[in-house]
Amino acid sequence: MAQLYRFLSDDDTSAFCHKVSEALSKGWQLYGSPTYAFDAKSEVMRCGQAVVKDIAGDYHPDMKLGQQ
Repeated sequence: MAQLYRFLSDDDTSAFCHKVSEALSKGWQLYGSPTYAFDAKSEVMRCGQAVVKDIAGDYHPDMKLGQQ
């Protein structure tokens, strides 16, 4: 068994919430607190959230984490 880790980020819009909701619907679990920071280059607020998921089998660096 392996545990996978992803860090989801996006501009502070509903797209970020949908990204996290989709991960949760696929069995990912929230890991830690969300982050919120100003991106000075783009001049927008950005959100981030770490998620983890246990899977059967071994981790491989070539895995597409979003498809797990």
